[in-house]
Amino acid sequence: MYPFLRLAKTIVKSSIDFKQGDTLNLTDTSEYHFKARLNDIDNFLEMNNGRIFTLFDLGRTDFAIRTGLGKKLIQNRWGLVVAGSTIQYRKRIRAFDDVIMKTKLCAVDERWFYIEQTMWVKGKCTCHALLRTAVTNIKTGKTIDTKTVLSALNLSQINIPPDEWVQSWVNADKLRPYPNE
Repeated sequence: MYPFLRLAKTIVKSSIDFKQGDTLNLTDTSEYHFKARLNDIDNFLEMNNGRIFTLFDLGRTDFAIRTGLGKKLIQNRWGLVVAGSTIQYRKRIRAFDDVIMKTKLCAVDERWFYIEQTMWVKGKCTCHALLRTAVTNIKTGKTIDTKTVLSALNLSQINIPPDEWVQSWVNADKLRPYPNE
């Protein structure tokens, strides 16, 4: 089940943080702290890999609100979408572990925002994800070009080219065949 209560708590806390001046620049890294719960754990007694991706939503929500993007999404009737992702798992997250989730914008091109997310337990990275995301028009579902989004945030001067590993993923993903309908 989707963690709607955690999402509501994240929205409230991040909104309060934003109003109290705990804001982020678009180039900053958000840190979101939580404790792994029993309903996050699978039959192997570790956090379920699908749950990890679901919880990453909370980190991106915190990041969006604290950078001011959340406010622009509401004002312009925009939404957020994940269009691609890759993840590496290295360490297990167990029930009741204290987890720090880090979220940062690692690249921007004409159409996509590339988000890097990690989870950490006891100072060790447990997983590392790269996501291709976009801002969309809620009515049409079409993506909004990144220049328009950055301009709405008064950040049109931002230029974040991808690191080599991010560009390699982008290039490799273009080669991937998509199944015919």
